[in-house]
Amino acid sequence: MIRGVIFDLDGTLIDSMKIWSRIDRQFLSENGISDPPADISDKVKKMTVEESSQYFIDQFGLSCTKEYIISRIEELVRIEYEEKIPLKPYAAEILDFLDEQGIPYGVATATYKTLAEAVLRRCRIYHRMKFILTDQEFPLGKKFPDIFLSAAERLGTSPEETLVAEDSLHCIKTSAGAGFVTVGVYDDLSLCDKDEIVETADHYIYSLEEMKNIIRNENK
Repeated sequence: MIRGVIFDLDGTLIDSMKIWSRIDRQFLSENGISDPPADISDKVKKMTVEESSQYFIDQFGLSCTKEYIISRIEELVRIEYEEKIPLKPYAAEILDFLDEQGIPYGVATATYKTLAEAVLRRCRIYHRMKFILTDQEFPLGKKFPDIFLSAAERLGTSPEETLVAEDSLHCIKTSAGAGFVTVGVYDDLSLCDKDEIVETADHYIYSLEEMKNIIRNENK
């Protein structure tokens, strides 16, 4: 029985992953790294904001501080979140369905809290969330289950009756390992991990609309 849902944000509810890939390269270019490794964005997407900033310093010998990197990257992506990034198809519709079913939901994300709030407000779904949890509250990120367990507590549900929708393999592994019902959500930038996501997650979907049947079947 599914009694609550935890959504990832980037690549799951909003179509933003390509922007992060571009921003990583833009920031490094600003700091004299003209040809970063092709897989740089794939590496840092598994890290918290703090970890990725320190990684840039260590990997590329940057002289700037971690605090500067965090602030500058937030500045670079802010306009995208405040003005441009769209919801993924059927995002609003799946929230309508959950409301109809009386199933509460919220967001657990590695994105800067100010940016997460900005995009959700602009897309007019911020007020519908029970919570927005980020790395600011959970600095260990999604490699550890704390953020998911806290989200379930806020929903008033146990892991086995809470569905986690994620596009990233490491997040699916963490939540599945903690006993949550997991749904892998297709995103172009996670395609390289698709086979392992399909193997790890309880369900795999190409569109958020497909979540309706998953929940209906789970709640029979």
